Amino acid sequence: MSLPLLLFFFQFLSPSLQQFPRPCTTPDVLRSKRCCPVWPGDGSVCGSLSGRGFCQDVTVSDLPNGPQYPHSGLDDREQWPLVFYNQTCQCAGNYMGFDCGECKFGYFGANCGERRESVRKNIFQLSVSERQRFISYLNLAKTTVSPDYMIVTGVYSQMNNGSTPMFTNISVYDLFVWMHYYVSRDALLGGPGNVWADIDFAHESAAFLPWHRVYLLFWEHEIRKLTGDFNFAIPYWDWRDAQDCQVCTDELMGARSPLNPNLISPSSVFSSWKVICSQPEDYNQREVLCDGSPEGPLLRNPGNHDPNRVPRLPTSADVESVLSLTEYETGLMDRSANMSFRNALEGFASPETGLAVTGQSLMHNSLHVFMNGSMSSVQGSANDPIFLLHHAFIDSIFEQWLRRHQPPRTHYPTANAPIGHNDGFYMVPFIPLYRNGDYFLSTKALGYEYAYLQDPSQRFVQEFLTPYLEQARQIWRWLLAAGILGAAVVGIIAAIITVACHRRTRRRKSSAYGERQPLLNSSEEEGSTSYQTTL
Repeated sequence: MSLPLLLFFFQFLSPSLQQFPRPCTTPDVLRSKRCCPVWPGDGSVCGSLSGRGFCQDVTVSDLPNGPQYPHSGLDDREQWPLVFYNQTCQCAGNYMGFDCGECKFGYFGANCGERRESVRKNIFQLSVSERQRFISYLNLAKTTVSPDYMIVTGVYSQMNNGSTPMFTNISVYDLFVWMHYYVSRDALLGGPGNVWADIDFAHESAAFLPWHRVYLLFWEHEIRKLTGDFNFAIPYWDWRDAQDCQVCTDELMGARSPLNPNLISPSSVFSSWKVICSQPEDYNQREVLCDGSPEGPLLRNPGNHDPNRVPRLPTSADVESVLSLTEYETGLMDRSANMSFRNALEGFASPETGLAVTGQSLMHNSLHVFMNGSMSSVQGSANDPIFLLHHAFIDSIFEQWLRRHQPPRTHYPTANAPIGHNDGFYMVPFIPLYRNGDYFLSTKALGYEYAYLQDPSQRFVQEFLTPYLEQARQIWRWLLAAGILGAAVVGIIAAIITVACHRRTRRRKSSAYGERQPLLNSSEEEGSTSYQTTL
């Protein structure tokens, strides 16, 4: 087979699964390390009879990592996903999913042939019904057990080579909370409290932006499946120049409780939410993983944080300064990187100078600290639904940078980044498999757009015209009824006036013959005609 043909063949194939599919949590699958479920649509493995995909060996990158994590063979995530699976479904064309039964991001329809662009809008530009729908979707996801995925509650070495699986059910929303915990948790080295903290497969290096991009896309995808609303798109919060938590109202993400400033208002549905994966020190001491158990109420006390750590929220000027940085990664490609767009946007470098700082949390990090609650701890931050609005806006800034500088893929590091962040590394804990470098590209290629990045005409339609049309769509029956009723009333009035005019004319004629009254002068006739015409 020729080299060009080989390249075309591998581009045609697309990775397929996400986090621990339910069919791949059995002893047989774990012992065989073969996660290739049958697609119910045709009864074949990976939908192979329908040309959707096939079962294939997983090959991981062997390029060197940076010096930040000096260990090897101690953590299940090191060569993701080989500890758990070495064969998975590889999907062809526009197909996706753990059995190739779904569509890639941006594609829809029974055969995934319909290309459609979703638009993520400012949450304050949503209509009332759209806001209510978003809140109800969040709560539905929080209270619905995921039908497709489970979470792992122990390390593989505790599973007796797969014979004793350690998985449990999780709600659709909490699945994503757990994923964010798992990707950023400390490495357990053996013994109570013996951990390696300087490890994170989704933060503090190059994969920060691509990983969270896929995370949001996957979350959006699961909400669409759950609700059947395939027009759903995550809204964003544009926090530039904000002085307080603008989304912290009972109509949106929940106001502050008048009874306890650390809690959510009882008038908000989020006041009843329980958090998970919020006690990393306890897990480390007990040498266990978060198992998804409830651990208390959602906490948030925006603005009552350490002002020395976060003096203010980011401004428009801060965002513009960060966007002016031309290099994606520099130096050791970690939190010490200078003049790195990624490090400045993540919040470990000054937006004004581009130089790494210590003791302060800036840009992305500043919002987490400002919320002063569940969102302020990296591993448990996704418990707060504001996380989604915040990261959608961070993703939009990433998109602005990509469009402004149009970097080639070679700008993304292929080697020597901290473990988990090289171009060819598969994102933890998606199974399988999204490579970091594959998502170092525009949202246009992934089927979505941000309203404020559209051209002016499209932006007018999305931000101003669409909300009014949406409200009209909601009340069109009332408008129609009102129109019909109005037409009927006008018709009745017109009929009454017409009858009255005819009777008046007849009286004039009869009095002209009987009493010889003078005719109305021309000005009176014109006035009468004018009045009737106006009416």
